[in-house]
Amino acid sequence: MSSEGPLVNRVANSGLINLNLEDHFPTVDIISFDLKDHLFQGLILKEKDFRSSLKELDWTSYDDKVLLVFCSTDAIIPVWAYMLVAAYAAPHAQQVYQGNQESFLRDHYRNVIQTIDASEFEGKRIVIKGCSNKPVPPAAYLELTRKLQPYAQSIMYGEPCSTVPIFKRPRKINRD
Repeated sequence: MSSEGPLVNRVANSGLINLNLEDHFPTVDIISFDLKDHLFQGLILKEKDFRSSLKELDWTSYDDKVLLVFCSTDAIIPVWAYMLVAAYAAPHAQQVYQGNQESFLRDHYRNVIQTIDASEFEGKRIVIKGCSNKPVPPAAYLELTRKLQPYAQSIMYGEPCSTVPIFKRPRKINRD
């Protein structure tokens, strides 16, 4: 036993509020639907063949998933093609999104951050956790900082034991 006294968790007693964007990562499976796989030679949309391809598809494989609809080639895709995929997928997929995973996650986090009541962080010291194990987009960190900055006393990035200062509200000098 050390003569210096009991161990004290200074991080826990610091009053820091830890926010982890990974806590808001989608919990459902995210599946890609590349339109090129349903085009003639991966480049040309022939309406009759496209409709036939969608009709023959087993849409139950998208049950309760997020379906990302995009085209990975430079093919010209008419708007109605996305609409047709959405019509087939809607009874099965939890969500149908036009775009790739990066754009989906950016929009997902934008929506999550919009629901945060930033006034709850008035005068607080905040650490936005870094070192994600999931692909949280940089835009989410930007949006969260932007949302909290008018309220927070300070915002840091990283882990409570090793943070990078991002913002600190200047102290008001009382001249009375």
